[in-house]
Amino acid sequence: MPDDMVEAHRNGIHNAMAAGWHVLSRGGSALDAVEESIVVLEDDETFDAGRGSFLNRDGKVQLDAFIMDGATLRGGGVGCVERLRNPVRTARKILSESPHVYFVGEGAERFAAEHKVPLIDNRELVIPREVERLRDFQARPADEQADLFAPAISHDTVGAVALDCNGNIAASTSTGGTLNKAPGRLGDSSLIGCGCYADNQSAAASTTGWGEPIMKLVLAKWAVDRVAAGNLPEWAAKEAINYLKQRLNGHGGIIILDTQGRVGIAHNTPRMAWGLRTTDGEEAGTERR
Repeated sequence: MPDDMVEAHRNGIHNAMAAGWHVLSRGGSALDAVEESIVVLEDDETFDAGRGSFLNRDGKVQLDAFIMDGATLRGGGVGCVERLRNPVRTARKILSESPHVYFVGEGAERFAAEHKVPLIDNRELVIPREVERLRDFQARPADEQADLFAPAISHDTVGAVALDCNGNIAASTSTGGTLNKAPGRLGDSSLIGCGCYADNQSAAASTTGWGEPIMKLVLAKWAVDRVAAGNLPEWAAKEAINYLKQRLNGHGGIIILDTQGRVGIAHNTPRMAWGLRTTDGEEAGTERR
């Protein structure tokens, strides 16, 4: 994240935690908590999710999101949607009201409309900052465009994990994907086990970063399997990022939470915005190595 965006990231994380904690503190489910946290982040133009997301090669916003319930292993995801302000809302309806797990593109938008989710014009998701960012990027020589996946380039996918008073965990991830991506490109965020996973028998995890290497390693599932084998989430998070780097020279970050409330946070990018709220208080940061 650029230096002048650090405080905006802190504020966004604080607001998202407040929304999730509002649910949990009143006895609500982990699933509801992660959904409400993600909605806040999708509405915050600071992040690459919802309004303010990176634009694809054609200058449009295309969004992906996934949400998963650790108690039942039910999940819901949408991919390449252009007319949803909060894709996580539709992902949740898929989880709750459909026998399927995924809908993409027009099919996802049709499902949303059928379930009373309003559709919007894609232009409502586009902001001037991102129009300028895309224009500047496309004006670069081809060899410089290859730096798009460098660790210092912002990705800003958002995610949340939660544990509720009934001992259930949940996870969600939402993104606008990478800058100048090919139309129709689907990243890791909405793919079960890649950008997001939750299972009461192991842990809940959400990832951010360069999607293609994360997909190839099914990184979220890889990490929670390490917790299932008896390792602490803190160790599993660090090992997942080490694995990402060593195997495919990938970069990104991960958050992990198990049913005992133990947490793991790791990344190999210069910064990652993160936050933690428990009964003991709140902790947040934008740098953690």
